[in-house]
Amino acid sequence: MRPRNNVTEFVLLGLTQDPDHQKALFVMFLLIYIVTIVGNLLIVVTVIASPSLGSPMYFFLAYLSLMDAAYSTAISPKLIIDLLCDEKTISFPACMVQLFIEHLFAGAEVFLLVMMAYDRYVAICKPLHYLTIMNRRVCILLLVAAWAGGFAHSFVQIVFVCSLPYCGPNIIDHFVCDMYPLLELSCTDTYFIGLTVIANGGAICMVIFILLLVSYGIILNSLKTQSQKGRHKALSTCSSHITVVVLFFVPCIFLYVRPVYNFPIDKFISVVFTVITPMMNPLIYTLRNSEMKNAMKQLWCRKLSTK
Repeated sequence: MRPRNNVTEFVLLGLTQDPDHQKALFVMFLLIYIVTIVGNLLIVVTVIASPSLGSPMYFFLAYLSLMDAAYSTAISPKLIIDLLCDEKTISFPACMVQLFIEHLFAGAEVFLLVMMAYDRYVAICKPLHYLTIMNRRVCILLLVAAWAGGFAHSFVQIVFVCSLPYCGPNIIDHFVCDMYPLLELSCTDTYFIGLTVIANGGAICMVIFILLLVSYGIILNSLKTQSQKGRHKALSTCSSHITVVVLFFVPCIFLYVRPVYNFPIDKFISVVFTVITPMMNPLIYTLRNSEMKNAMKQLWCRKLSTK
């Protein structure tokens, strides 16, 4: 049961207090959000509608796009609306829901990126056994494991935060409810909980990031035995995966692998992590993937020809 406290809502200071800057940011973030949703849903529709994209890689890519769209929706609409409001408030329950959803999808994406790295390892290092190892049942089990990992990560976070008393002040110098800003507002010692946040979020990000870099290093090293055409295709795919991994994990490590303290730059790193990266993922995967581009062209040609 959550301790009784005097705080029923929080005030979000947002990115800036300057009205002109807020209007400019409103237009920019609205456009980014539209591109994010359209781009990610376009990938999902293309994968579902294209028989040529039936491999496990595109199965995982479609779910990554769904996660990015949902993750962006948990954060961007509130950020965009607040840029037009004088008072940027969020109720305590809404803050907890936003925190839970944010970490649910971010945590699931962390584990999904591991699954995608494993998929590339099997495809490149064990090509003759690829479809046997990565069958539909295995893909679904890996996806369920990613969601379970994200839920466990988020559930631990929300249990700790809800157990804290908040006596005031209730001002969050951020544009989103997150762990470190909330821990600083608690009117009790949060040292131990801060360590659990580092272990639960930061350590996971750091360990998995290192594992992913090592795994992609092994994959790239194995390309020496591939033909030039196979090597070029594998390099193109892996470079897209590595770019997404770096964009996702570097901000995550900066934000969570450290003691509980908030820096002014945190808000702008969070923008990269929560707003820019979900938009970049579909662009990275489509612009560097000839199969995806061809499937999109065929899909649009079929749609236009039926009109």
